[in-house]
Amino acid sequence: MGPVHGLANLSPRQQLLAGRLSRRLPQLAVGLFLYGFSLSILVKAKLGLGPWSVLEQGLLHYLPMTFGQVAIVVGAIVLLLWIPLRQWPGLGTVANVFVVGLALDFGLWSLPEPEPLWARIAFMVFGVVGNGFATAVYIGSQLGPGPRDGLMTGLAARTGGSLRLIRTGIEVTVLAIGFLLGGTVGIGTVLYAVGIGPLAQLFLKWVVVPLPGAEPVPSPEPVVS
Repeated sequence: MGPVHGLANLSPRQQLLAGRLSRRLPQLAVGLFLYGFSLSILVKAKLGLGPWSVLEQGLLHYLPMTFGQVAIVVGAIVLLLWIPLRQWPGLGTVANVFVVGLALDFGLWSLPEPEPLWARIAFMVFGVVGNGFATAVYIGSQLGPGPRDGLMTGLAARTGGSLRLIRTGIEVTVLAIGFLLGGTVGIGTVLYAVGIGPLAQLFLKWVVVPLPGAEPVPSPEPVVS
């Protein structure tokens, strides 16, 4: 993802002191809920998931947990990996770990099972587009990146490697492990991989909350579940 006007380079403390919290906190909550809910739509489609969801679904075969609970555990483990990378999580980073998993389980509980192929395709498309929109909404609140985003940027900062190369390496590794564990890989996986970054960038310019006086920075393509 290229530079996005309005995103700022802020420490976790600066994120909270930057103002406009009456707008940013609700936007963060809505974005994270929609993110988890849109993931549940993709799961219901049964046509393939994003790399991290493939891993989480694969782990479901071995852990006595719900999908959302596995997502919370994986998110927490990824967040712990920030420590040796000297990354500092924001409020949105910590909230991401819990809210997304809870919303994912809520969606899986409340949504119907689409039977015809056309309905499953519709679920797949709506899930990918909805996830791209949700990504933009929570990133646009400027209250901290998701755990997986921070892992990517932290590794890039510590190793000096290409952000895109590191992102690709992480996601290929996660996808391969998830597939070997029994996660669902399909056309939805491909659609997610090629569509989520451009969709998030498209929506972000409309939902980012401007913070006057903050220094704008390039925004890397999000690493999403």
